[in-house]
Amino acid sequence: MDRISGLSDELLARILTFVPTKVAVSTSILSKRWEFLWTWVPKLEFVDNKYGSDLAIRDFINKNLPLLKPPVIESFLLKCYSSFFQPEDITQWVATTVSRCIVELDIDCVYCWSGEPCLLLPCSLFTCESLVTLKLNGEMILLDVPRTVYLPSLKTLHLGCVTYSKEDTFRLLLSYCPVLEDLVIQRSGRDKAKAIVVISPSLHMLTLPLDGGTSSTDEFVIVTPSLKYLNIEDYNARYSYLVAHMPKVEEADIVVDEYLEMVFESITSVKRLSLCVYFDFEERYMYHDGIFFGQLEHLKLGISFDYWSKLLFRLRRDAPKLRVLKLYVYSGGRFKKYESISWNNDPSAVPTCLLESLETFEFADYRGRQEERDFVSFIIKHACHLKSSTITPSTIMETCSSADSCCI
Repeated sequence: MDRISGLSDELLARILTFVPTKVAVSTSILSKRWEFLWTWVPKLEFVDNKYGSDLAIRDFINKNLPLLKPPVIESFLLKCYSSFFQPEDITQWVATTVSRCIVELDIDCVYCWSGEPCLLLPCSLFTCESLVTLKLNGEMILLDVPRTVYLPSLKTLHLGCVTYSKEDTFRLLLSYCPVLEDLVIQRSGRDKAKAIVVISPSLHMLTLPLDGGTSSTDEFVIVTPSLKYLNIEDYNARYSYLVAHMPKVEEADIVVDEYLEMVFESITSVKRLSLCVYFDFEERYMYHDGIFFGQLEHLKLGISFDYWSKLLFRLRRDAPKLRVLKLYVYSGGRFKKYESISWNNDPSAVPTCLLESLETFEFADYRGRQEERDFVSFIIKHACHLKSSTITPSTIMETCSSADSCCI
């Protein structure tokens, strides 16, 4: 008897959870013992073929999902790219997984159907006590939260361009997720929500990948006192923010335009900050005095705008513990003018971090513009504790006069 055949059915079923569902089902032809072994697998994933009909997959799920033997379905992942998966089928499948104490549910229905949102999730989903992870993606998903809502175990919620049935649907859903830790909200121009209100005392991670696809009246209200990680990517500055102070934020990835100051005011405890100020940043958008980053140790800045060196000088001044500084030239940056900063030779004008803490300096895609050369020279001259510095030139260097060099 071979070693695999000597294993118990329970162990074999657990091994099958590490392979795609299609592979697990294919083992049914190996022998009589294996014929129904896959029906004990608690993890299921189904991905349709966007280049052709997948009626066979739909029929397979309809026939076999109710026959699964595990009392708990650990995960159910469905990615459909065609209209062969009908909304009523998906609704029934979700209801079936909920009746089996689903733990992780991931539904991705992009480009499935045309017209108005038509995939309505069953009411039982919103009172599923076993659900820990819920990921929904696609404008055709209509999120209609019933009056009775309670998701006591939900820790991860990702909503990608779903459509909300009412303006306060999202707020209602969030208010009944008492242990939520990870939230991702991607909006679309059809989501029917003018404001997204995020009030969660338990939230640790918040990600807002925004594409500016909605009107300029849309806003985010964020009250998350336990947040540790914040990611905002707003490329078109079409949203406004009302952000309460986040005293526990340790890491932030920020891409914004004119709302930089409002975001900065809420994350002064940050230790690692990645920042790219996009489009035509102007000096009037500089954050005000009094914002102090006393814990900031690692700063990564995307250079994509005029006045970047002035912003960076402010950040270094207000971050006395900065140890790592990484710069890169953003490929879509627009540079029109350069007003030289009067650095002075006065030691009091040198930021504290250069004199006491900066150890690592990196500059990627260095192009040799005057502003870049001035800044690098200042760093090399005043960084007393610098241990390593790396300057990687761009493949396209700016034209320099014969008197100037693009190398430091």
